[in-house]
Amino acid sequence: MHKEPLALLPEICLLVGAVTTLLAGSFLPRERQWGARLVATAALVAAGITAAVALADPARTVYGGTFAVDTATGAVRLVVAAATLLVIGLGVDELAGTRRESETYALLLLGALGATVMGSTTDLLVLAVAFLLGSIPLYGLVGMLRSPGAAEAALKTYLLGALFGILLLLGTTVLYGLGGATAYAGLATGLEGAPVAALAVGLLGVLAGLVFKAGGVPGHFWVPDAAQAAGTPAAAFLTTVPKVGALVAVFRLVDVLPGSADWPLLVAVLAAVTMTLGNLAAFAQSDVRRLLGWSTVSQVGYLLLPVAVAGRTGEALPALLFYLGAYAVTNLAAFAVVAAVPDRRGLEESRGLATASPWLAGALVVALLGLVGTPPTAVFVGKLTVFTAAWDGGLAWLVVVAAANTVASLFYYLRWLAPVFRRPEEDAGDGGTRPFAAVAAVLAAACILGLGLAAGAVLPLLDGPLAR
Repeated sequence: MHKEPLALLPEICLLVGAVTTLLAGSFLPRERQWGARLVATAALVAAGITAAVALADPARTVYGGTFAVDTATGAVRLVVAAATLLVIGLGVDELAGTRRESETYALLLLGALGATVMGSTTDLLVLAVAFLLGSIPLYGLVGMLRSPGAAEAALKTYLLGALFGILLLLGTTVLYGLGGATAYAGLATGLEGAPVAALAVGLLGVLAGLVFKAGGVPGHFWVPDAAQAAGTPAAAFLTTVPKVGALVAVFRLVDVLPGSADWPLLVAVLAAVTMTLGNLAAFAQSDVRRLLGWSTVSQVGYLLLPVAVAGRTGEALPALLFYLGAYAVTNLAAFAVVAAVPDRRGLEESRGLATASPWLAGALVVALLGLVGTPPTAVFVGKLTVFTAAWDGGLAWLVVVAAANTVASLFYYLRWLAPVFRRPEEDAGDGGTRPFAAVAAVLAAACILGLGLAAGAVLPLLDGPLAR
């Protein structure tokens, strides 16, 4: 069965950290909940270090072929751990001393664990368990504020999660019945010659559940409501971390499907519809967090480009992994700015931010232009790689659609940036800046530029299609 507990050391760190954080918070007084935060931070750092060390190990599967230990798994572990650390950092000011501080950290760790397992598993049954592990903490995080808006968003997220979770289980059942196995290695051979209609039903069910987790069409309705109504750390987490595990999980699954089902066209259509709908809906938003919610829907469309050409080009998986890391730090930088100035919830309320806090305004410029994909940001390199992979994979029409959507997205990001550099009103007050979130925003912006410049310097040296 290839039982190697040490191969799952990063996941063990997250699980032990979540339990310890919850127990520590239960016994610590409210003014000392920083101890729970310290435990959660230590668990994430330990998970990241052990994941980095594991990258040197040879690629293999453990526990009966249900869990892959390879480059993709290592990338998922590192991105999830780093992103969750940044979420905790930008949320310190908002969560410190609150009644549910330790519970929030425990739910963040459990959600991170679910995303990691989801992106690393090579078995449909483990995928279903990871889906639930990643979803249930999400419901709690969305409703943690106990406000009417948060309650509505939590209910919507839960109902959609239950529906798409059932669809995922239905798809798993159909694929198991057709292929006679739940492990991807068995499905790769067992699904050969399976009826196309039944195979399509099974694939649609599993894809529906995973795309819900990623925040793409058709399970996207919860994202803008949750991003607007949840606490800022929860909103930053749910629009970033679940995508990492869900999209790598989709890639692993479609990579083993037989060519009898035209799944590349299905994924390509989902990508085109998701990015277009997300951009069109973002045009009319005036609340910055709701705008970021629709923005994250559109980003799923771009991230699906390399998934649509899985198996057709060797550049697909590296492009997906890099884009996921670039998007994670960029999206969290934008939310860190939102967390640093919580009183500026509307676009017009951002007026004068450059005067009041030049560093925050600079971080916001880097984050928003990074989400568009302008050089020299990391997402620019990410979009270049996924566009190249999709083009080499024979989906030139999808690259054209994605390029047009990229240009269109510039409009609503500029709608946010324009007031930032206007002169503030004479009677406008300054609600103050939260220091931890401000530091997180500046650090994330520096990472965006540093990662983009480093990748841009290395990219021309690489062999293959990306070097052309």
